[in-house]
Amino acid sequence: MKKTLILSLALCSLLLTGCDFIRSIAGRPTSAQLEQMVQERNRREEARHQAVLDSMEKVRQHLADSLAAREAFLLDSLSQARGTVLNPSKMGGLFTTKLQTKYCIVVGAFRNRAYAERKLNKCNEAGYTATIISFRNGLLAVSVCPSDDLNEVLRTLRQLRGKGICPEDGWILVNE
Repeated sequence: MKKTLILSLALCSLLLTGCDFIRSIAGRPTSAQLEQMVQERNRREEARHQAVLDSMEKVRQHLADSLAAREAFLLDSLSQARGTVLNPSKMGGLFTTKLQTKYCIVVGAFRNRAYAERKLNKCNEAGYTATIISFRNGLLAVSVCPSDDLNEVLRTLRQLRGKGICPEDGWILVNE
């Protein structure tokens, strides 16, 4: 009977104190310590993940800065070459035309609408989609080859000048 009583008291004490008691006797971490370890590991993982995100953001910003610097260099080089880059705001702004792309090649600018339409028809016959851009100062510009890629526009401008479609005083319109 004494053995049963001792055994039942030991069993009751184990049931009342739980696993943490046994784990602490065995030298193992308790549930509170395990939870703390999990939280610490989660903090380390989050910090590592944030470091990767920060690194990616630095690379993205560096690429954006270098692309902007290259574009500024190309535009500056073009404007020094023959004044071939114009912004619509320097010409009084756009009147009715909304440009969908950042760049387009202007192959002619006219005050007379009939002349602008004649140039538009010549460009369309040559296989280029041309549009007439109206400026507030009264100019009607005929533009071709709209694009968001400056390098592509530069290549096309050289080709158009070689084919005689774009005169030497044609320019690139920068829509900002």
